[in-house]
Amino acid sequence: MVGMDDAAAVARARAGDTEAFRLLVERHSHALFRLACRMTGNEHDAEEVVQEAFLKAYRSLDRFEDRAQVGSWLYRIAANCAFDLLRTRRRRGEQATVDEDEEEDGPREMPSTAPGPERLALSGEVRRRVDAALARMSLRERSAFVLRHFEGFSIEEIGRALEMDASATKQSVFRAVRKVRRVLGPVVEAS
Repeated sequence: MVGMDDAAAVARARAGDTEAFRLLVERHSHALFRLACRMTGNEHDAEEVVQEAFLKAYRSLDRFEDRAQVGSWLYRIAANCAFDLLRTRRRRGEQATVDEDEEEDGPREMPSTAPGPERLALSGEVRRRVDAALARMSLRERSAFVLRHFEGFSIEEIGRALEMDASATKQSVFRAVRKVRRVLGPVVEAS
């Protein structure tokens, strides 16, 4: 079962093989959690998003198009679940918060082979400022930014995931990048 590719796992899961679907969950849950954590800003919400995404994926296995990539399909579902959660919270007036634990080992850590104290301080400041910029973005901007700059999605893939045309997708990414640049400007100038 371990050597099975995603397409074969989906086919077997459609036929009722729960172990095949479990394989998809094991294979993709870490990446979906990382995406959800970046979009929601905390691990608790990310766990909720991942559970909801896999539940929706399981319920819609029969609608999965065989020519599509399973990973992209799951990312799209997870991004939409995160987007829905954030939109619901905004309607209720709730504010998303960043977990304190992410400060130490969160997915936004900047890679460094041997960081010194100055590098660690700068890294923490950059992370805080990026988080602040993300909090000020619209849901579409935040989603587009995370998918583009943290997950490496193309404009076309982001558009499909967020159900936007290419022009709206580019505008969302552009506005998000402009907001991040604005908050990072003082840090970059000081270093």
